[in-house]
Amino acid sequence: MAQKLSKEERKAMARKAMEKRAKQPKPATGSGFAKLDADAKNLR
Repeated sequence: MAQKLSKEERKAMARKAMEKRAKQPKPATGSGFAKLDADAKNLR
């Protein structure tokens, strides 16, 4: 099992992930179910 992280460590990791996401904006895709249906079609 993973080692338990302190609150500060979790905050730092979350902040790093958010910054990474902000630098690479995803193209706007359809809302939840429309996207799931499209993904399912690709998998078939």
